Amino acid sequence: MTTYQTILVDKSENIMTITFNRPDRLNALNGQMLMDTLAALDDADADDDVKAIIFTGAGRGFCAGADLGGGGGTFDHSGREARSEHRDGGGLLTLRIFECKKPVIAAINGPAVGVGSTMTLPMDIRIASDQARFGFVFARRGIVPEAASSYFITRAVGIAQAMEWVATGRVFSAAEALAGRLVSRVVPHDQLIPTARALAREIADNCSAISVTLARQMLWRMLGADHPMEAHKLDSRMIHALGQSPDAYEGVSSFLEKRPAKFKGRVSTDLPQPYPWWPERKFSDAPAKKKKAPAREAKKPAKAKPKAKAKRRR
Repeated sequence: MTTYQTILVDKSENIMTITFNRPDRLNALNGQMLMDTLAALDDADADDDVKAIIFTGAGRGFCAGADLGGGGGTFDHSGREARSEHRDGGGLLTLRIFECKKPVIAAINGPAVGVGSTMTLPMDIRIASDQARFGFVFARRGIVPEAASSYFITRAVGIAQAMEWVATGRVFSAAEALAGRLVSRVVPHDQLIPTARALAREIADNCSAISVTLARQMLWRMLGADHPMEAHKLDSRMIHALGQSPDAYEGVSSFLEKRPAKFKGRVSTDLPQPYPWWPERKFSDAPAKKKKAPAREAKKPAKAKPKAKAKRRR
């Protein structure tokens, strides 16, 4: 069993709850917490008993952002690595959440500032306590949004709302987050975890894990499609693949027989082709090498045309 230093992990009722556990620092993100969280997500994806994941924070905070214990040079990596080699830690986390095979619910119990806000953007459902606060404060710290949030935030709330929050860098209430569609609901503080768990249980108890995994990736990845035909092509392939699966037979049969479904598909072994249908994206700033143009044969000088003889005048 994996031992974590900065998070608490609970598995019960087919739900993994990941609790950031640095309450004395309002759960500010440091290197160890990043590594612990990435490891917990790997564990969740590998465990077929986990059908949903909940993130929350210990104490009165969700995550107060990056740990600024390093002082003014907190974000200065110039002496440690080249610019082309540096990878933003928040981005490592949000990309991992984006790739996750299980649905992810954010139960935001208190201040979620900086990376505490941006890390929630690739989470599928965000529920806030009435005591939660949010802030995309990067411009007030002299840096820019991180954690791939320039990709995620506009898809979540639109460019106008995103730019207002990012450009002002202000900290705002859960009510403003709800009005701006950053969260789907705000609940009394003591109802936050019960609400998140009830939603996770609804997923875990009633749905095929295979279907949820595929649907999650289909919805997220179609956000970048340039035409609905791309969705139609993918839908058609997936319906064909799943229609012959035991889970599809069970889903229809249980409905007709008016009984709860008993889905047995395992995410670890039963995801059908063409999953994954997307190319792997790699991190590199190295410019693509240009192919050398094939050597051209030297052109032979054109033969001079013989001059026409001048006609004699008579």
